[in-house]
Formats: sequence, C-alpha cells, structure tokens
Amino acid sequence: MQLTGSEIVIEILKEQGVDTVFGYPGGTILNIYDALYQHQDEIRHVLTSHEQGAAHAADGYARSTGKVGVCMATSGPGATNLVTGIATAYMDSIPLVAITCNVNLPALGKDSFQEIDIAGATMPMTKHNYIVKDINNLARKLRRAFQIAQSGRPGPVLVDITKDVTAGKTEYTPAPKQEPEKTPEFSVESVETVAELIKEAKKPFLYVGGGVILSGASEELAVLQKKMDAPVCDTLMGKGAFDGNHEMYTGMIGMHGTKASNLGVSECDLLIALGARFSDRVIGNPATFAKDAKIVHIDIDAAEINKNIRTDASVVGDLKEVLKVLNEKIEQKDLSDWKNRIKELKETYPLNYDKNVLTCPYVIEQIDEATKGEAIITTDVGQHQMWAAQYYHYSKPRTFLSSGGLGTMGYGLGACIGAQVGNPDKICINIAGDGCFRMNMNELATASRYNIPIIEVVINNQVLGMVRQWQTLFYGKRYSQTVLTDKVDYCMVAQGLGCQAIRVTKKEEVMPAIQKALETKAPTLIEVVIDPDDKVFPMVPAGKPIDEVFDASDLEEA
Repeated sequence: MQLTGSEIVIEILKEQGVDTVFGYPGGTILNIYDALYQHQDEIRHVLTSHEQGAAHAADGYARSTGKVGVCMATSGPGATNLVTGIATAYMDSIPLVAITCNVNLPALGKDSFQEIDIAGATMPMTKHNYIVKDINNLARKLRRAFQIAQSGRPGPVLVDITKDVTAGKTEYTPAPKQEPEKTPEFSVESVETVAELIKEAKKPFLYVGGGVILSGASEELAVLQKKMDAPVCDTLMGKGAFDGNHEMYTGMIGMHGTKASNLGVSECDLLIALGARFSDRVIGNPATFAKDAKIVHIDIDAAEINKNIRTDASVVGDLKEVLKVLNEKIEQKDLSDWKNRIKELKETYPLNYDKNVLTCPYVIEQIDEATKGEAIITTDVGQHQMWAAQYYHYSKPRTFLSSGGLGTMGYGLGACIGAQVGNPDKICINIAGDGCFRMNMNELATASRYNIPIIEVVINNQVLGMVRQWQTLFYGKRYSQTVLTDKVDYCMVAQGLGCQAIRVTKKEEVMPAIQKALETKAPTLIEVVIDPDDKVFPMVPAGKPIDEVFDASDLEEA
C-alpha cells in the first residue's frame, strides 16, 4: 500500500508496540504530527513544556516500564534541546528512540532556517543514529533503530528525517516486530572459573549495578546471594535490584555509600561485580579498591571489562542467563563468621542524621512509610538524590529513577511524568532540590495539563547543596555562586502552573502534607524548607580510598 513518510513513521511506532510518545511540534515535523492526529486513539502524545522535558519523560517511561521510550522534536533548537536527555539515557544505558525532522533535502548544508546536523551532534552520545534522506529507507531504518536501542547493552538511537521524506509517498509493507538481537553466547568455562573462586572464598561480597535491572536478573541475583551466603551492596543505578530490606543488604557503595559497604568491600576476599562499571564515584582510588580481593566482573559489554579495574576473572554475557548457569554450578555456602562481621559493621556504623530538626532524610523516611516502599521515586541530582538513595527502602527493580552517569540537574520532574504515564496505577514521586527544580520546573504545566498525579517534593535549602558541601569541606567555605536566597516562591509557581502546593517548615507537617498529596490524586508540589548547611554523610573525598569514608562524628573528633 502507498503511504506517506509520516504515515510510515506512525505505522512503525504501532508495529513496535509504542503506545506513548513525548514531544513538541515545529515546522519540519508538522507532517508527522498531522499523521499522529489521525491516530491519536492508538498512540498517546504527551506535549511537554520543553523538548528536554520530552527526552527525560521518555527516559523515565523506559526505565520504569522496561519498554523503549520515544520522544519527538522539530529541527534546529527543537532537536538540540533533546541532547541533554539523550546523553542522560546514553550514560545510564536506557533504551530510547528520538525522532527529529530536518529541512528539505535540497536545503541541507545551506544554513537553512532551523537547520542543524543533529546526527553529527549526537554521534558521541547515541548507540547509533540515522539521517533519512530517501523515503525508501525510512521503514528499515526506523525498525533498525528500535532493534539497536534494545539489543545488548541498551541505549538511545536518533533518527533524523528530512521534511520532504515525511511528505513523499512510497510502497509500505507491514512486517512483524523485530526482536532485539541475541547476545552472543558466553563462555561456560569462564563461568566455571567464577564458580571455583566462589567455592574458595571465605569473605565474598556482591557489588550490584544497573545491569541487573536492565537484564531482569533480580530473581537470579537473589538465588546467587542465598547460595553464596554473601552480603550485597549496590550502586545508584542498582537500587532495587536486590531487596533493600534484606538482612545481608549493606547499602550503597562509594562516595556516599555506607561505612558497612565501603569497609566490608575493603575487607572482602572476593568481589563479584554484576552489571556495574566500576565508576569513579564507586571505586575512589583504583589502586586501593578492594585491594585484598580477587575481582570478578560479569557484564554484557566487553568494553567494560578491565576498563577501570583489573579483574581476576570475567564473563561477558547477558546477566540473567549467566547467573542461571552460575547458580547451577555453585553449592550452598555457610559463612557465619563473615555474616557476623557484616552484621557488626551495620550495627556499628548505621546511617544517621539529626532527629531533632526537619531534614531531608526525615522526609524520605516519611515518604517511605506513607507509600510502604511501593512508590516509584525519581530524583534530580545532588544532596537530595543521595538522601533518597540512602533512606528509602527499594525492594523492587525499576522503582528508583535517577541520572547516575551524566548527573543531570533537572532530570527528575520529566522522568517522574514519564514514569507516571507508563505506570498509571503506581505512586510516582520526584525528589528535587531547589537548584534542580528551577531548571525544568516548567514541566509542572505538563502535569497539570493532563492531570498527571505526580508528587513533586522540593527540598529547599536556598543553596546548591552538594556544591556548597564541597565548598564547606574543601574550599574554605568560599560560597562562590551557590547561594539561592532570592525571591522565588515555589508554591506560587506551582499554583500558577495549575498544581496544588503545600509548604512544610516543621517535622510535624511532613506526614500530613504527604497524605494530602496522595489523597488528592492531582499534581502536587510539597516544598520542604531545611537548613542550608545540612550535609550528606557518609562521604569519601574524590580519588581517596573508599575505606577512608567519614561522617559528621569523624569531623567532630578530628
């Protein structure tokens, strides 16, 4: 059958099972939006307030559902406004397809109005990208984009289409959805090597990253932990991969990891990294990281092996499949002495904060209690992000969404909208700092437009909290450009954008505000005013060994 290019785009989206796209129209993409209008009962379009919000919403949709997120934008500034969101997805291995349109083919390369080489601009931050100049290649390249985004280590793919391609006509042939490419078979011998190391270990530790979530390997991880009788720590991206309420869970590892995790890993004799990339925020000084341990790395991406830390054994393959085989090859272990040592570390060095005043950790714990740990939590980047990682108990995968690799301020609100759209029966809450919130707070208008019942919690300390913390500890309290004591009233902003707003200044106001927001079932902002000098502890200075982790009590003793 004969279809226009824009109609082909819609047919491919339906073929791929896409039910929602996030975007913002403009001149070059008008043909696609016109076709979308004809199919609005089949594909929901969420009009965001800014293209960056569309990219973050598609990202949050993908992280929370496991599906490919889709965003759209027009040429020029529309396309470039997607870049930060695309890079965010790339750094955290999130499957995303970004569809942009460009000027007509004869106008390319002539500095035409709103022309930009978006394929060239995004080349370093996509798994692959295409510019479609021939309508006969459109269906094939779109199908391939979805396949690439999901295959192996997931990631974003951009497809840029010239406007004349969206207007032209060609023969279109429907096709079944292409499944992701199969991951190459892993070496069974390498798995047996790992099994032998596990058999010999007296003090093993499991270090869990986001790859466990992406591969759907949480059940296999739980079996492995039980058979190994080993403690488990996680990265920011690994939150929810292992039950945060489990007695052998020690918390996050790294710069703001728990002392139990950092000291435990520093004492272990075998460290098994699962779907993690040994980020600098995790390992601190690579020369001293887990210095007494043999290190095993299991990951789908061969490029990660020995990139940051030298390993004693490794397996390259899909984690879910690798762990199934590994679990069959190991016997039940009983490591009571090691378990007692981990229990001692957890009891000696619990997470702690000042219970006498209103703080972000208290707010997080109240949210945890009110939602029974069942909410999807998104965050922006900074102190509130670390507190949300530390004090909420994540027991299921795809319930903590945060920009880990890129550290994108302004990520959380768009991601929360995407998560709520993809999971309408879930409670979705974004935790933001005032510095992050002001970057993309316009997306509250998106939430109110569609009555998306997200809860936006703004932790207002009137400073760029994490930067100020570094300035306090390492820069002689020279607070250069980190003080935000201006006249912005966030509750009035929220109300002006069509949302309910509640300001909290006392501990006893926190739970009633959360309950009211939950009961309202409408987009609600809760502004929580805290002290500008609250700090995230524990902490490891950048580049230092992780066993040099310190907290407020250590500073008092120094």
